[in-house]
Amino acid sequence: MRLTFLGTGAGKPTKERNVSALALQPEQERGWYLFDCGEGTQHRLLQSPPSPGKLSAVFISHLHGDHYYGLPGLLSSKTLDGAFRPLTVYGPPGIRRFLECALDLSETSLGYRLDIVEFEAGQSWRTGRFTVTVLPLVHSIESYAFHLHEDDAAGRLDEGKLRADGLEPSPLYGELKRGTTVTSGGRIYRPEDYLLPAVRGRRIVIAGDNAEPEVLAEVLDGLDLLVHEATYTQAVYDRLTRGLEHTTARQLAESAQRHGVRHLIATHISARYGGSGRHATEEIEKEIAAGYRGTFHVAADFDRFRLVREGVLVRESSADR
Repeated sequence: MRLTFLGTGAGKPTKERNVSALALQPEQERGWYLFDCGEGTQHRLLQSPPSPGKLSAVFISHLHGDHYYGLPGLLSSKTLDGAFRPLTVYGPPGIRRFLECALDLSETSLGYRLDIVEFEAGQSWRTGRFTVTVLPLVHSIESYAFHLHEDDAAGRLDEGKLRADGLEPSPLYGELKRGTTVTSGGRIYRPEDYLLPAVRGRRIVIAGDNAEPEVLAEVLDGLDLLVHEATYTQAVYDRLTRGLEHTTARQLAESAQRHGVRHLIATHISARYGGSGRHATEEIEKEIAAGYRGTFHVAADFDRFRLVREGVLVRESSADR
C-alpha cells in the first residue's frame, strides 16, 4: 500500500507545509482513501498521483478546521470534473451538519451519491480488504485515530517444490490452492505439503491530534506503522505560555519504542519548524532518534511511502523530488 502526504502542517499552512491530509492507496484496489482534508487539499492532489475521481472514502479525525475545511471544495470539484463515483465521508458528530449546510447554502448539486457516517469510538467498518476501527484520543475536542487491520493473505503455492515433485503448472494448481488433494501420474499431492504460510495482514494506525500516545495502549503493540503527530519538540512545548493538547516528539518516540512499533511517521508539524519558523525540522528528528530505535520519518508534503506485505516501509519519493 502507498501513503501520500498531502499536508503535514499544524494549525495553519506555511510556505512548506499545507494542513492535514493523507492519501492511502491499497494494492489491487481501484479506489483510495483520504484521511483528513484540510483547506487546500485539492490543490495538493493536482500535484500528486491519487486521482480525485477514484476517491472511495474520506475519514475525518476531528472537527478542527485544519483537518476538514477542504471538504466542501473537494466534493464540489469532483462534480465539476465529471467524477460521479459514490463517496462516503466518515467523521465525528457534526460533520453531517457542516457538509449539508455548506452544500445547501452554495446550492451545490453533487450529481453523485454522498453518504455521511457520523461515528463513535469503537465502531468498525469493512473497507476493501481492511477492517477500520475508530479509537478515541485525548485532545481539546473529541479526536480519533483509525486502526486499519488488513486481512491475512492466503498462502501461495510452492511451485518450485511442485515442479520438483513432478507436477507442472496446470488447472490442478488451482485445486491445490482451494485446499483439494489431487492425483497426477499416480502420485498424490496434498495442499498442506505445498502451500506456503499465510501472509499476516498489515496493521496501521493513522491518528488525529492527540496529547497522549499511550491512550492507544495495546493497539500499538507490534504495530507495522504508526502515523502520528509530533507537533513540537519537548523544549519548545515546555516554553509555551498555555498548554496545548498535542504530542511532542519525545513523547511519541518513547511510546513507539515502548510498544515495539515497527515504523513511525511523524506529521502535523508546527509552523515553528522549517524555513518559516525559528527552529529546524532536524530538531524533531533528533528528538525522535534519541528515544526510538525503529525506522522513522518526519513527513513533508508530497512525501510518498510504500508499506509492503512483509511490513517493510520504503520511501519512494520526497518533497524535494
